[in-house]
Amino acid sequence: MNIAMRSTYHHGNLGPALIAAARELLDADGPGAVSLREAARRVGVSATATYRHFQDKDHLLAAVAAEGFHAFTEKLAAAEREAQGFSGMSVAYVEFAVTHPGLFRLMFGPLLRQRELFAELGAAADGAFAVLLAAARRFVGVRGEDAESVAYAAWSFSHGLARLVLDDVIPLERAMKVCRDFALGRAG
Repeated sequence: MNIAMRSTYHHGNLGPALIAAARELLDADGPGAVSLREAARRVGVSATATYRHFQDKDHLLAAVAAEGFHAFTEKLAAAEREAQGFSGMSVAYVEFAVTHPGLFRLMFGPLLRQRELFAELGAAADGAFAVLLAAARRFVGVRGEDAESVAYAAWSFSHGLARLVLDDVIPLERAMKVCRDFALGRAG
């Protein structure tokens, strides 16, 4: 694109286009490869145009992570809807991590601890936990158990397995077996 054209070019959907470009960079080379300048280059706008949507790289990465949490939440909810319970949700959790390792690491990385700066990311993460909490409430029923503790335990279990697989500590097949066995009460 020549400079004369570029100065008059307007991108109709720049925010989502920058998020998609950042996602491509993330998937290819991790969070360190993501920059506002490179995302802008990929969508054909000036680097300064990115600041209309994201004040800095962290805000762009937080938007990518929030989108990741939305997809993750849907995957967990779909497993629950299919009446797979915690076993299915654990499998869905690990599958998401393995399918999207860079995104998964970003989602649960340092930006998540800064909820006051990245409200959309915090809300998206809370949405994923809400799916686990709702499943825990159905699971505990009238037994008087603390559903939130059950949800945190399920989350910790699934997240730990996902990280063990991503870090090549255990093979995926073994993690999937553990998901199924543990949820059925056969692990221990």
